[in-house]
Amino acid sequence: MTISEQYDNLEKTVRGYNSSADFAQIRAAFEFAENAHKDQRRKSGEPYIIHPLAVAQIVAEELRLDSESIAAALLHDVIEDTPANYGQVSKLFSPTIADLVEGVSKLTRIQYATKEDEQMENLRKMLIAMSKDIRVILIKIADRLHNMRTMEYQSPEKQKQKSLETMEIYAPISHRLGMQRIKWELEDLSLKYLDPIGYEEIVSKLDAKRQEYEAFMRRTQDQIDDRLNELSIEHIIYGRMKHPYSIYRKMFNQNKSLDEIFDLFAFRVIVENVGDCYNVLGVIHDLYKPILGRFKDYIGTPKPNGYQSLHTTVMGPDGLPFEVQIRTREMHEIAEYGVAAHWKYKQGGAGSGTEGRYEWVRRLLENQEGADAEDYIHSLKVDMFADEVFVFTPNGDVQNLPAGATPIDFAYAIHSAVGNRMVGAKVNSRIVTLDHVLKNGDIVEILTSKNAKGPSRDWMKIAKSSEARSKIRQWFKKEKKDENIANGRSAFEAELKHCGIPMRDVLDPEILPGLLKRVSYGSLDEMYAAIGYGGFTAQKAVSRMQGELNRVAKLHEAEKALEDAAEAKTAENAKQPSAPKRIRSEQGIIVEGLDNCLVKFSKCCTPVPGDDIIGFITRGYGVSVHRCDCPNASLEKRSLPGQEGRWIKVSWGSDTNESYPTLLEVVCKDRQGLLLDISAALSSTNTFVLGINSRSTADEFAIFRIEVRIRDSQQLKALMNRLHQISGVLKVTRPSG
Repeated sequence: MTISEQYDNLEKTVRGYNSSADFAQIRAAFEFAENAHKDQRRKSGEPYIIHPLAVAQIVAEELRLDSESIAAALLHDVIEDTPANYGQVSKLFSPTIADLVEGVSKLTRIQYATKEDEQMENLRKMLIAMSKDIRVILIKIADRLHNMRTMEYQSPEKQKQKSLETMEIYAPISHRLGMQRIKWELEDLSLKYLDPIGYEEIVSKLDAKRQEYEAFMRRTQDQIDDRLNELSIEHIIYGRMKHPYSIYRKMFNQNKSLDEIFDLFAFRVIVENVGDCYNVLGVIHDLYKPILGRFKDYIGTPKPNGYQSLHTTVMGPDGLPFEVQIRTREMHEIAEYGVAAHWKYKQGGAGSGTEGRYEWVRRLLENQEGADAEDYIHSLKVDMFADEVFVFTPNGDVQNLPAGATPIDFAYAIHSAVGNRMVGAKVNSRIVTLDHVLKNGDIVEILTSKNAKGPSRDWMKIAKSSEARSKIRQWFKKEKKDENIANGRSAFEAELKHCGIPMRDVLDPEILPGLLKRVSYGSLDEMYAAIGYGGFTAQKAVSRMQGELNRVAKLHEAEKALEDAAEAKTAENAKQPSAPKRIRSEQGIIVEGLDNCLVKFSKCCTPVPGDDIIGFITRGYGVSVHRCDCPNASLEKRSLPGQEGRWIKVSWGSDTNESYPTLLEVVCKDRQGLLLDISAALSSTNTFVLGINSRSTADEFAIFRIEVRIRDSQQLKALMNRLHQISGVLKVTRPSG
């Protein structure tokens, strides 16, 4: 099919469900995308425009979205992969379309400390985009579906990586959005690359028995159809085989062969109203023997994604079990298309989706605040993928929780105050332990007390839902700050000891800021508190600090060699008082007896050539050069315990830099035009100014701090003399210490 024919097919599909769509806009988007991608090719060798066209076709055919979504699907790669930008798309089409395109564009790659951090940030961005406009994720899922359909052109490594990401992120999101058909296809395509042998085995076995299975499905379908016609119940019925991944999961989880799998076949009966759903259920149970414990009423208790249906598994006359799903037309639309089925498109305006129905997106974001990356991704998979269990309050209200949920999850689902005051629980009027696993239909009563001490730290391990874990974390964060800091410090120090790292290295004031940056906390107490309430782990903290500590350890070795060399030089000079050998300078500084030494100028006194200077061997940053009159280099400081061997002679070399930054403080009697006179003095002495700060005092004085670049002390002296000559200037000094 040519590109032109593919576009015509897209227009035909859109006309089929939305004849009032903005076809001029869709055509313009196609032409713009075709031109923007004209020099690009896909891995298959096809022109790149094939991909946006295919994505738009999925958006139209599978999801039936509005014309803005079709245009955005056609344009979804232009901002990222071509010179086109947001402003251009916004001007040519609309800000809404530009927002959709930007939201769908592949997430920016950022360097994260771990793969989990990167995945968490990408998921967060995706969820934020979903909460703003659900169409962003619908188009993104269509984009991923077409990429999976054409995955054979990628390298085996890329196939596995993308398939795993699809299975872990895109299929669960499709499930939560109720888009079952797309979810099944994404799972099957992912399985094909993640376990090609398992996939082929299932497909080949299904193909081998296809005739036998199809004959069984025809007979069963005819039986149900005839009985419903006799009872004059209007209906549509069709059967289907379970899709390969669904079979694979059951075989893997239940350790069964294909022949042992229950409900390999499923029949759908679509009727006019809810009353007919229950009538049909009676007919099915009359025709076939129902299997105990295999009936689910999702009409009375819908799934969180809006799914409603009656499910029952029965035994056929041939001894083959099969599932029957009974639903109304509206329920069927929601089951097939999910959120897209609710979509209402408006002529000439932005589509209005049902974001309100998908409040769970915002809850997912809120529940993860304070969680670390690994916990975030784990919770997300539980929230999105886990089967639900429906339980009741004593008043008969339904609560849906993830499978495996406990009374702790139930209590926090009611309210955080109920969870925090919980002292026990009853299930079906019997007292149970807090780790009791709830089952469908359980009636749960939470026992509370005003004198309750609050949640236990063990509850974090018992709770299954991210909502409960988040609320427990928040309680510990708020109520037990001192205890958290103490527990966090203890865990951190134990982990340091386990890794053979002395605590003094972490506490070194020169190293600590770099370490805190690695763990993204402002202070050690903040980090301890996070470890204490479970938002971070001691293992992760030490692991992230280890690189910086290793770097510092190597520098310590170099510094030790530096100190030894300095001592050896002093001893040699004592024996032979000849002029010391001059070594090559670094930034205009000669460190006596040492070569290739890292040098930095201290910010406390900002020395310039001509100043009397002294060097201090730092931990991790080479030799720090101070002015001899700097309070931080006073004789008292130099004689402190452990400091003596770290002070070293340094001098200015002949190859100094062109200029050095330094700081002046000017104290003046405040008056009009003062800043103008100071600026004139700086200009007349050809001084390069880095910055000026000024402040006035209550007694009408003005204090200026001027950062300048200076060649040497002679130029500095001339500048200070010039500033002294200004009317009202009382004092010009060089701050230090």
